Amino acid sequence: MNGAMLLQHAAGVIENRERIYGPAAENFAAIAARWSLVLGITVTAAQMALCLIDLKLARLTRDPSHLDSIVDVAGYAACLREVTRA
Repeated sequence: MNGAMLLQHAAGVIENRERIYGPAAENFAAIAARWSLVLGITVTAAQMALCLIDLKLARLTRDPSHLDSIVDVAGYAACLREVTRA
C-alpha cells in the first residue's frame, strides 16, 4: 500500500467511524469532557487527538510497519484538523 492508498484507506475508516460515533468534532469534544473529569484538568478535543496520535506513535516505535497504527495516525491527524476548524 503506497502513501496515497493509505490516506484513502484512512478516509474510509474516518467515514465509517463517523457513521457509528457521529462527527469527529462532537465525538472528540465529548471524550475530552470525560477525560477532563477523570484527570481533574481541562482537556480539549485537540489535546485528546494529540494524545491518541502519541499513543499510536509509541506503538509504532515497537513496530514501525504496523499498518493499523499508521492508518490511525493519519486518521487522528485528520480528526485533529476537524476539531481545530470549529
